[in-house]
Amino acid sequence: MFNNKKVVVVFPAYNASATIKKTYDEIPFDIVDEVVLVDDASVDSTIETAKKIGIKHIVAHQSNKGYGGNQKSCYNKALDLNADIIIMLHPDYQYTPLLIRSMVSIISEGLYPVVIASRILGKGALKGGMPMYKYISNRFLTFAQNLIIGQKLSEYHTGYRAFSADVVKDINFMANSDDFVFDNQMLCQIFNKNYEIAEITCPTKYFEEASSINFSRSLKYGIGCLQTSMQYWLHRKGIVKNVIFE
Repeated sequence: MFNNKKVVVVFPAYNASATIKKTYDEIPFDIVDEVVLVDDASVDSTIETAKKIGIKHIVAHQSNKGYGGNQKSCYNKALDLNADIIIMLHPDYQYTPLLIRSMVSIISEGLYPVVIASRILGKGALKGGMPMYKYISNRFLTFAQNLIIGQKLSEYHTGYRAFSADVVKDINFMANSDDFVFDNQMLCQIFNKNYEIAEITCPTKYFEEASSINFSRSLKYGIGCLQTSMQYWLHRKGIVKNVIFE
């Protein structure tokens, strides 16, 4: 508990057996109540490793549902556990769990209902080894999305986010894509409900075991992000309504 609020960390996992323990060991369990791991039909020993290190809440997909489909299971399980604050953290050790305390504090104190850990604030991305083409793509997409959506986030593409459970309950995340664009759809849903989002500087690490998508998937993702931003703009203007914002 933190300020009498139940804190649940969710791990959307796929072939993460080599990095789960390092990520799990840095979680501040003096404030985190539960950890949920959703395994998206991994072909390695992700589930066995999760059980070995003591994760009690494991959801095993029998077939691969995609990154977005994985997160849907994460949030539904966290809500089933009566979470007040939900932390979505990739279990690939690219982001440090040591920021959980700060992110939870911001939400529990009522400052902001959503916090994202930005790799772009400061010099965390390039210092941590983000490939230059990914950095440039991130900056271009973020600039375009801010222009279309009318916001000022430093990035839309981090895999480290904290939410008040009330926000998660208030948006139609189950209508989102099962692919990587899910993250961007969720942010647009949050803005559509007029919630504000805080950002916190986050160091990051790029190494062989850290999850990543190839160039073709990255291109598809980028197009999907711009499409989502346009759908948001059209919906807010009342030109074309979209089910994910209903």
